[in-house]
Amino acid sequence: MNDQPRRRPAKPHRRPQKDPVRFLAFEALRAVDERDAYANLVLPPLLKKARAKGDFDARDAALATELVYGTLRRQGTYDAIVAACIDRPLREVDPPVLDVLNMGVHQLLGTRIPTHAAVSASVELARVVLGEGRAKFVNAVLRKVTAHDLDGWVEKVAPSYEEDAEDHLAVVHSHPRWVVSALWDALGGGRAGIEDLLEADNERPEVTLVARPGRSTTDELVKALGDENALPGRWSPYAVRMAEGGEPGALTAVQEGRAGVQDEGSQLVAAALAAAPVEGRDARWLDGCAGPGGKAALLAALAADRGATLLAAEKQPHRARLVERALSGNPGPYQVVTADGTRPPWLPGTFDRVLMDVPCSGLGALRRRPEARWRRRAEDLESFAPLQRGLLREALKAVRVGGVVGYATCSPHLAETRVVVEDVLKGRGGEPVEVEWVDARPLMPGVSALGDGPDVQLWPHLHGTDAMYLALLRRTG
Repeated sequence: MNDQPRRRPAKPHRRPQKDPVRFLAFEALRAVDERDAYANLVLPPLLKKARAKGDFDARDAALATELVYGTLRRQGTYDAIVAACIDRPLREVDPPVLDVLNMGVHQLLGTRIPTHAAVSASVELARVVLGEGRAKFVNAVLRKVTAHDLDGWVEKVAPSYEEDAEDHLAVVHSHPRWVVSALWDALGGGRAGIEDLLEADNERPEVTLVARPGRSTTDELVKALGDENALPGRWSPYAVRMAEGGEPGALTAVQEGRAGVQDEGSQLVAAALAAAPVEGRDARWLDGCAGPGGKAALLAALAADRGATLLAAEKQPHRARLVERALSGNPGPYQVVTADGTRPPWLPGTFDRVLMDVPCSGLGALRRRPEARWRRRAEDLESFAPLQRGLLREALKAVRVGGVVGYATCSPHLAETRVVVEDVLKGRGGEPVEVEWVDARPLMPGVSALGDGPDVQLWPHLHGTDAMYLALLRRTG
C-alpha cells in the first residue's frame, strides 16, 4: 500500500490576458517617464490607434484617460502609500513596477472600480508587462493597500499639519514640497486658499473653445455642440465650455481653424493686450513667443478687425509650423517667422503692441499637465530667469514710445512674474527702461478677485483658468 500523499495535478499554464484599456494606460505612463513626454500629447494618438483597430469604445477611452491622468495627478500620494506597504526604499522599485502599482492604487482609492476587480486587473497587467514574479509582488502590495480607503491612508502616511504644514499639504494634495511652498508664497493668505488651489490643480479641467472674432462666433459653436453640451465662458466673450466627453476636433469650425481649443486665461491675456490703450498709431502687432499659436490666432483675428497686421515669431521651427497652421485662413494680413526674440531681426520701435508670453516652469497649468509637477525642480527656475528677462528687455525695445508690451507667463511663481518685470524695469542685467504700468484689471471686465493690480494673476480655484500672469507696460521713453 502506498502511503505517499497523492499529489495534485499541476494547474495548466495560462497565458496572461491582455486588457487593452490598462495596457494602453501603462504604455502612456511609460512614455511620460521614459521619454519625458506629456500625457496630453501621448494619449490622443494611442486612443486614436486603438479606436481604429476596433479595440475601444467611448467608455474604454474614458477609463484609459482617467487611469493615466488620475495616476499622474496623485503620484505623490500614491508613492507614499506604496512606500508604507513595502519593505524596501521606494527608489529601489523599478519604474515600470511602480507605474503598475500606482495605477492599481488609483483604481482602489481613486475610482469606483470594485476592489477585487482593481486588484485582479492590476495583477493581470503585471503578468503581461512585468512577468509572473513581479506580478506576485504587485498582488501582495495591492492587497495591503485594500486595508484602508484614501482618507485612512492619508492619515497614516502624511505628517500632521501642525508638525509640518508644507509636507502635510504635499502628501495630501500630491504636489512636491517645493511647489507647495512656491504656490503658497505667490498666493499669500492662510491654509484655506492654498488647499483650494492644490485641490483645483487635481481636478480635470474643462475643455474650452475660442471663437476667433471675424471667423466664428460663440453662437455658432453652441449650435454645433447643442445646448445640452455647451456652456458659456465664465469671463471671455469668445469662450464656450464643452460638456465632459465632447470631441472638439469633430466641430467644423475647429477643423477649419476658425475656432480652437484655448483656456480662458490665455484668451483673457490676448484680449487684454488688444484692449490696452495706445497713443497714436495702432497698425503693427507682435507676438514674440508665438508657439504653438493659440494666442497668436486670437490676436491675429483681433488685429484684422482693426486693419492691423500681426507678426508672429517663434524660435523653434516645428513650433513655428504650428503657428502657421493656427493662423492659416485668417482674413487679415499676418506673417509667421522663425526668429529668436532675444536676438530679433526687427528694428527697435517697430511695433505698437507686443505680447511676450515667455517660456516658464508651467506651474500654472498643472491641471492640464500633471506630470510637470514631478518633472520640474526648483533649480529649473534659474535656467528660465535669463531668458525671461532677455525676452522682456527686447520686447520693450521692439515697441515704440506710446505702445504697450504684455509680459505673460503660465506660472504664478513670483520668480517668473513680478520679480522678472521689476528687475528689468530697474535695469538689473541691462539698461533701465522708461515705462509706466498699465492697470490690467479694467481690461478684463467682469473678472473678479484680480488683486491689487496693476498686474494680474489668474488662479484655477478662483477663476477656473490656468494660473496665467499678465503685466502691461507702456513705453514712455
